[in-house]
Amino acid sequence: MSDLFKKYIIETQCGTESQYEAVEHLVYPVAIKKGEMLLQKDEICDKAYFVSKGILRSYTVDEAGKEHTIQFAPENWIIADRSSFYFNEPSEMYIDALENTEAIYVKKEFFDKAEKIFENFAKVNTLALHNNIRHMEKRINYLLSASAEKRYLKFIETYRDLSLRVPQQLIASYLGITPEGLSRVRKELANKNFNRD
Repeated sequence: MSDLFKKYIIETQCGTESQYEAVEHLVYPVAIKKGEMLLQKDEICDKAYFVSKGILRSYTVDEAGKEHTIQFAPENWIIADRSSFYFNEPSEMYIDALENTEAIYVKKEFFDKAEKIFENFAKVNTLALHNNIRHMEKRINYLLSASAEKRYLKFIETYRDLSLRVPQQLIASYLGITPEGLSRVRKELANKNFNRD
């Protein structure tokens, strides 16, 4: 499990094996069962998860009990409630496993230590945070202004093979449409592609 994370850290930081070994004791492998909750609303998020195999998901639940998917985290993705993690605030979201998942988690100590070991860690981490904000802003814009078809095509572009691994109602909740609306969009796209041939 931790080998993929090791590769990820060394490649993104242009680091060395010996540098990674200096922070390896702060990397914790974990096996997560499908349906297992990793974070509940109002808890403090003190872990960031890197997925080696499987899928994790973050979501919120509104007053009517309806789930709204915020993010999917398949292989080589990192997931956490960043607001809670960095600002020690009670979380507004939940994180659970959609498949049996192999992951590693790190706490704040990892980031503190890595900043001292890897020369560019702070810069790379800041860039990653800015990139996350950029994607979230684009996603908000899509939810507010793009058609359901464009939102679905953006989902496919972002997550590629997840449409076959994730239940349709969760994809619909990510897109902000009903499962029936998603089914209609998929049919229309299939007809367009069929008629193009």
